[in-house]
Parts: sequence; structure tokens; C-alpha cells
Amino acid sequence: MTTPSALSTRETRNRLHELTVIDVRTPGEYAGGHLPGALNIPLDRIRRALTDVRQAADRGAVLVVCASGARSENACRILAENGITTATLSGGTSAWAAEGHDLHRPEGNPRATWGMERQVRLTAGTVVLLGLLLGLLVHPAFQILSAGIAAGLVFSALTNTCGMAALLAKLPHNRTGAADLDATLAALRGRR
Repeated sequence: MTTPSALSTRETRNRLHELTVIDVRTPGEYAGGHLPGALNIPLDRIRRALTDVRQAADRGAVLVVCASGARSENACRILAENGITTATLSGGTSAWAAEGHDLHRPEGNPRATWGMERQVRLTAGTVVLLGLLLGLLVHPAFQILSAGIAAGLVFSALTNTCGMAALLAKLPHNRTGAADLDATLAALRGRR
């Protein structure tokens, strides 16, 4: 198994012309702005793209990015388990944008969605408030909803994974169609 490395935004900017950049965020997040030339292969579809990513890695360096670095680290781990050497961008597209670098958006201005972290915060907060409200107005047992979300957040922090994000990624506005992924993989195969 290969060990993924991390590139700083400075290293990435200097090497961007030689990197194949794969953005593992949801299509909606990708539409909100991505590194120049990045191809969108959502994390939940990365296993389907193993052959094409391996071929890209054989041709040159592959950089995997997401919003903050957590999902790209997970993608790099999956790729490493399959013998594919990749790197991740330290701090993700958030760090890239914070340093004033351009983010590109798909042509035709597809609808961007909130970032996954923001979607998780909204969902978790809503369920906690709902559990507390129903616990006060209907029956105290509804407070278990709030306790469940709290336990999930603790588990998420300890494991650097997020089950809620995995579920939210399956919602239609966060999914890519099979045709979109096929087009992305064809573009990946066409890169030299």
C-alpha cells in the first residue's frame, strides 16, 4: 500500500499544470467552485473510477481535493489500498480560495449547493432542536433524537468520518448522474 502525501497550496499552484486534479466533493459543491482543471468524481463513486485513476496516476501525479481535506484523505486512503499513489491538498479548496487563488465553475452555471459541512450543521441542528422541542411538548423520550445526534457528532470527531455527510451525499441535489460520471471518466482517460 502506498502512503498518500499532502501538498501545500503553494506547491499545488506551482505544479498545477502537471497534476491531474480530482475533486471528490458532491457535484453541487464542485459547481460552487473548484481548482482549475479539476475533474469531479464524488467520494462515493471513487471505487468505480479506480481503473481510470490508476491509468492517470501511471501517466503523472494525481492530486485529490475536497473542501477541507478530510474527504480527500479518505479517497487517498481508498486509492492507496488499491496501489494508486496520490496526494491531497492540505486544507482543500477552502485553503486554496483563502489564499486568493481562482476557483472555476462549470460552464452553463449549474446550480451550486451548500458545502457538505454546512448541510451537516443544518441537519444536525434541526434534528437536535426538533428532539428538544418534541421532548418538551409531546414526550420526554423524543430527547433521544438530540442525544443520538450528539453521540454521532462525538463519533464523527473521533473517527474523522461523518455518517450524516455520507447520507446527505445520497440526496438528489448532491448526486451526479451516471452519464456525468461517464463523461468525467472519459475526460480523465483523455488527459495526457
